[in-house]
Amino acid sequence: MTSARARGLTHGVPAEVSLQDALAAVGDPVRRSILRSLAEVPEWTKACGTFDLPVAKATLSHHFSVLRAAGLIEQRDEGPRRLNRLRRPEFDAAFPGLLDLVLSHPGR
Repeated sequence: MTSARARGLTHGVPAEVSLQDALAAVGDPVRRSILRSLAEVPEWTKACGTFDLPVAKATLSHHFSVLRAAGLIEQRDEGPRRLNRLRRPEFDAAFPGLLDLVLSHPGR
């Protein structure tokens, strides 16, 4: 059974996302840091509360929302934790090479 909290999640479909929205999503340094962190771990192993980022919880939630809308990440609830997955294959199919460029760029 899906929780009420999880039912409120909206995930974009990468093939339906505009290039402008994809670029806007990866253009922010905090969001790039989230993407790099997710690329380094197995799917569904990184919870939202485990990202070490210099932003407030509400701001972090906004960044996750932007990444979901752009089709870059998928989130699901497991008990009290919200787990994340980088949607690399789907995003790569829609925007070949973009995620490779973002992930290979050093720093924030």
